[in-house]
Amino acid sequence: MAGIGFELRKLLKKRSYAGLLQAYFYAGMIGAGPWILSIVGILFIGILSLGVVIPDILISQFQVTVTYLIMGSLILTGFVQLAFTRFVADRLFVKDDEAILPNFNGLLLVVCALATAVSLPLAALFFPGQTALYRSLLIMGLAVMSSIWVATIFLTGLKHYKAIVLIFAIGYGVTVVLALMLRRWLQMEGLLLGFVLGQFVLLAGMLWLIYRTYRASRLVAFDIWRPKQMYRSLMATGLLINLGVWLDKLMFWYHPATGHPVIGLFHASVIYDFPIFLAYLSVIPGMAVFLVRLETDFVEYYGKFYDAVREGATLDYIERMRNQMVYYARRGLLDIAKIQGIAVLVVFLLGADLLRWLGISTLYLPLLYVDVVGAALQVLFLGIANVLYYLDERKAVLGLCVVLTLANALLTALSLAGGAAWFGYGFAGAMALAVVVGLAQLDRKFEKLEYKTFMLQ
Repeated sequence: MAGIGFELRKLLKKRSYAGLLQAYFYAGMIGAGPWILSIVGILFIGILSLGVVIPDILISQFQVTVTYLIMGSLILTGFVQLAFTRFVADRLFVKDDEAILPNFNGLLLVVCALATAVSLPLAALFFPGQTALYRSLLIMGLAVMSSIWVATIFLTGLKHYKAIVLIFAIGYGVTVVLALMLRRWLQMEGLLLGFVLGQFVLLAGMLWLIYRTYRASRLVAFDIWRPKQMYRSLMATGLLINLGVWLDKLMFWYHPATGHPVIGLFHASVIYDFPIFLAYLSVIPGMAVFLVRLETDFVEYYGKFYDAVREGATLDYIERMRNQMVYYARRGLLDIAKIQGIAVLVVFLLGADLLRWLGISTLYLPLLYVDVVGAALQVLFLGIANVLYYLDERKAVLGLCVVLTLANALLTALSLAGGAAWFGYGFAGAMALAVVVGLAQLDRKFEKLEYKTFMLQ
């Protein structure tokens, strides 16, 4: 789905610094998506609410609740995100645009129903001391966030990049403004109400853009649930990749030595949470490079290679397009590594000042260093996985996600047993292992690309 790629190419063709900066700015905003922006939003709201929302534990309860909404919605919708992306791509390939919007509506209904079925008993049974408003917002928040992840599937397929960034700006602007306005009357529930309403505005904007782009004669369809419409390997991969990324956080939250209850069923880890969430802010440059490189140079030669194969071009031309595609795939991954390497160095140089500015003890500095390396490796892992997806190597990506999930569970358990000096190494080590295995897989797939393309048809 290279709609945004065409627009980024237009900006890059300007051959000016302004066009270059615009391309990377839009790619960074779209690539970072609601996940990173949500982290920025809740940190910003928390800082501005100090001294207004009293006691401070209420701010922590708000931030922890939003964190669980993000995590829960990502894991809950993980099994449909990649599978539905492939369904949409297949429909576009066969010129069946009419099937996209009805199935999107049907998927939204299923996701909202599933989110409600999960959150309703949790809110009723595990938050007995909280108000009805808090529990209602918990239920609504999970449904809204889950719908946002489904709508996000379309973003890189749409050409309206300026509208996308504007919608993000309005959605998160409304989130911050409403949270700060409502906090004086409703305290913690006011912060949460502002967040949920702001996310609803964001979702409404995304839906407006999607409905403006796609047309259909049917309102709702459930074709995606028919046999062979959504790949099971993609459903498993989507679930595992989200679980694998969050597993170390969950283990720290609920380990008796590192976690503590904050509100109802939700736990947090004072030791682990601040460094890991600050580390994720450093991935925005890498995500920008990832989207620009993947959706411009690599996709261009990927299309030329497979078009040449389908149209019976000369062997010399096919080989040149294949070599260019491989070159830009490797160059893109190298550029991601370079940019994230620079981000890591910046954090290493300015990390202590950043923590002091945020009023956080510099004792967190060693963990921040480890986490920022792990976050950088995560961006590289996503780049490898996406190149493998373009090569239709679904099983290879599923294997990588299994490696990531199991390694994160095992290495995080070892780091917890090893004590504070080893915290964070489980997450970083799991990402490093997944990246190494992924690069080896990618090299093997490139070596056999011509054989698979021609002999296995």
